[in-house]
Amino acid sequence: MHWNADGPDLVAAGDNLPILRSLPGSAFSVVYLDPPFNTGRARQMERVRGTRVSADRGEIGRIEPASGERLGFRGQGYRVTRERTLAYDDRFGDYWDFLEPRLEQAWRVLAPDGTLYLHLDYREVHYAKVLLDALFGPECFINEIIWAYDFGARTKRRWPPKHDNILVYAKHPDHYFFDAEAVDREPYMAPGLVTPEKAERGKLPTDVWWHTIVSPTGRERTGYPTQKPLGVLRRIVQASSRPGDWVLDPFAGSGTTGAAAAELGRRFMLIDENPEAIEVMRRRLAGAAPVFS
Repeated sequence: MHWNADGPDLVAAGDNLPILRSLPGSAFSVVYLDPPFNTGRARQMERVRGTRVSADRGEIGRIEPASGERLGFRGQGYRVTRERTLAYDDRFGDYWDFLEPRLEQAWRVLAPDGTLYLHLDYREVHYAKVLLDALFGPECFINEIIWAYDFGARTKRRWPPKHDNILVYAKHPDHYFFDAEAVDREPYMAPGLVTPEKAERGKLPTDVWWHTIVSPTGRERTGYPTQKPLGVLRRIVQASSRPGDWVLDPFAGSGTTGAAAAELGRRFMLIDENPEAIEVMRRRLAGAAPVFS
């Protein structure tokens, strides 16, 4: 895969890991990852180097230096944290073995003022937060965005889960780009409590985003099963990139990231190994005329 900052938008078919490794460093202002969610895990205790690992919150979450072991990007004891966290659930270990090298590459290709968005749900986000703190450095954590929606079946055995989690990390904690004023505003929940001018303009979003899923009968729908709403990706691209910046999505699916980037005047590179996803993107992004490879 040949990527050129002055070249065309790109859609690459194939395993994203070797493609990511072929890209130059510090090239993308936004990297958005929406990997397959890891479901159906059973929690259990494991042994790490012959010692019992406690499920205590402090034990699992502690980040400490590891003498003689590989350090994280910010000098933290990554291996110790990783082993303790993954030992808590070996099935998550398999999932993280898949995701970890892709996140390492995502960090590498981020611009110095770039931002990473990792889209998960309640099943994995707690593990991922601990490990990303160790991998990137806890000072690089910016936000946990809650994307809340209200659609679909409702269980009566617990509070129905109706949200996803998006972890936001900066390449550099003091120099990342963020433009709140560029973001689409949203209605006030109590417009009568503000002036008519404020109510008309709307308010800046917080870290809780109320946004419907893609309607099964709406014009936006492509038919791809994991399609994310354009409004969610618009907000990410608006806030963390400038016109002309490059945006990368290694798990592109239906191509929503590319559609948002094209609409907002950003450049994009999308990767997916599913032939169905490539065909959906070929139809959906025809107007942007990316190069498919």
